[in-house]
Amino acid sequence: MQNERSNGDWRQLIQRLLKAEMSKRGVKYQELSHRLADIGVSQSADNLRNKINKGILGADLLLQIMYVLNMRKIDRDEIEDILQDM
Repeated sequence: MQNERSNGDWRQLIQRLLKAEMSKRGVKYQELSHRLADIGVSQSADNLRNKINKGILGADLLLQIMYVLNMRKIDRDEIEDILQDM
């Protein structure tokens, strides 16, 4: 794995990771928006799409998305695989 990564690399990693998790669960942006609303987080489907596609979201929103997608962990090996693939 390359030691120095740009912010763009990390943003692309977040994008790929979240899209993969959504795909595994068959969750589209509208459904993600509804799930977040169920825990009191107001994010439109379009807003989520933009944030995830850009890979720019706060730590709080990342954790909230992980929670509603029932993600149990982010595996370091998976992160390394994605980074090497980029």
